[in-house]
Amino acid sequence: MKAISIREMRSELGNLDQLIDAEGEMLVTKRGKPIARLLPVKGSRSIPDHASLRASMPKLGIPSARLIREDRDER
Repeated sequence: MKAISIREMRSELGNLDQLIDAEGEMLVTKRGKPIARLLPVKGSRSIPDHASLRASMPKLGIPSARLIREDRDER
């Protein structure tokens, strides 16, 4: 397990995902004392992009423009 100081972690925050991928578990220290442990998430699912999400959703039977118009007319 690699130990990294809080100062080093702050400077490498943009690359933190790469550090975790390369090192696995990391120990964050402040003045030489451990304050946190960073672990990679196991079995994480990737978030689908917008197009994939839209493609997986069922189509509405009624067009959305009609639903909006009906809602506005009711007010």
